[in-house]
Amino acid sequence: MTDSPSASSLIIGGAASSPRAPLPTLPPLALYIHIPWCVRKCPYCDFNSHTASPVLPEQEYVDALLADLDQDLHAVYGREISSIFFGGGTPSLFSAEALGRLLEGVEQRIPFAHDIEITLEANPGTFEQEKFVAYRKLGINRLSIGIQSFQQEKLKALGRIHNGDEAVRAAGMARQAGFDNFNLDLMHGLPDQSLDDALSDLRQAIALNPTHISWYQLTLEPNTVFWNQPPVLPEDDTLWDIQEAGQALLAEHGYAQYEVSAYAQAGRPARHNLNYWSFGDFIGIGAGAHGKLSHPDGRIVRTWKTRLPKDYLNPAKSFQAGEKALTNDEMPFEFLMNALRLTAGVESRLYPERTGLSLESLAEGRAAAEQSGLLQVEPSRLAATERGQLFLNDLLQQFLN
Repeated sequence: MTDSPSASSLIIGGAASSPRAPLPTLPPLALYIHIPWCVRKCPYCDFNSHTASPVLPEQEYVDALLADLDQDLHAVYGREISSIFFGGGTPSLFSAEALGRLLEGVEQRIPFAHDIEITLEANPGTFEQEKFVAYRKLGINRLSIGIQSFQQEKLKALGRIHNGDEAVRAAGMARQAGFDNFNLDLMHGLPDQSLDDALSDLRQAIALNPTHISWYQLTLEPNTVFWNQPPVLPEDDTLWDIQEAGQALLAEHGYAQYEVSAYAQAGRPARHNLNYWSFGDFIGIGAGAHGKLSHPDGRIVRTWKTRLPKDYLNPAKSFQAGEKALTNDEMPFEFLMNALRLTAGVESRLYPERTGLSLESLAEGRAAAEQSGLLQVEPSRLAATERGQLFLNDLLQQFLN
């Protein structure tokens, strides 16, 4: 689950002078649950993850998660949850018993939608058939499996704990456990990766017939091992060839690109992520989790929780590390930076519905973006062109005063 950067110093498209109206309806509500432990920290990872001790504090952490949720309930009274996402870290390190107690506790506090999507992130090195059958019986109905590559030398370079055979078996075990909806996470642009290497990984992933593939380029992030000790990555021309050939291969096999790095079979996009990208609401619980909640009076508040697990589990410390109400100046950037990642964009009406600001507040930036060929000329939608998708930062710049 990626966190949207704030834009506290930005004034976009005249929004500063636009009054914000009460929201006519509240957006769908999701729940993000962060479980911060991994078997081993990967050198490229900048998420809030920590190497697990031999015995995880499952009971204490579930107790803390439910207490954390209790403190957010006042802001979501009367609403239901449309999706839940267990992210990490590696949530599949937790036992089915612990996750079952947690889900039961959540449902006692907030009603679940009848068709709720519940996703669990898992890594091949943590797969145990019996445990995943038990996960499915709990109502977890979608898996996101962190493959990254099927090639041993690439997995070693990435610090992964599994091998290619385990990655292939994980997909089979997911199906045998009753998961007919699962994502495979795959990276490209890996150290010393050729076009053939990248397409080989992608063909192997497609052969496993997942309903969804997250295929994204490795980037070097601050505060990671790779940032301090950069590996040799492919040249830009190779990266471009990989991107073009990979997208064509995915489309050929029925995986439609609906977001910058997300491809799905028909009717199978990730509901939790669609809600996030369309400026929906989500509660975030767990160490370092972020949340965003809308209020009928028009206030939209982002929250973030205490980051270190030892502090999160300390009864003397607060779960919440901070909160921020979005200003009119920040709202358009926060909305557009997510919505324009979707290849189809969003209906224009969603902007006033989700922000309380008028479409007219975007008029100047919208005209400039359309004229530069970065935004589609379509009054009923806010959507980037193919070129705008490639140069999303340039597109967003069009909305700055």
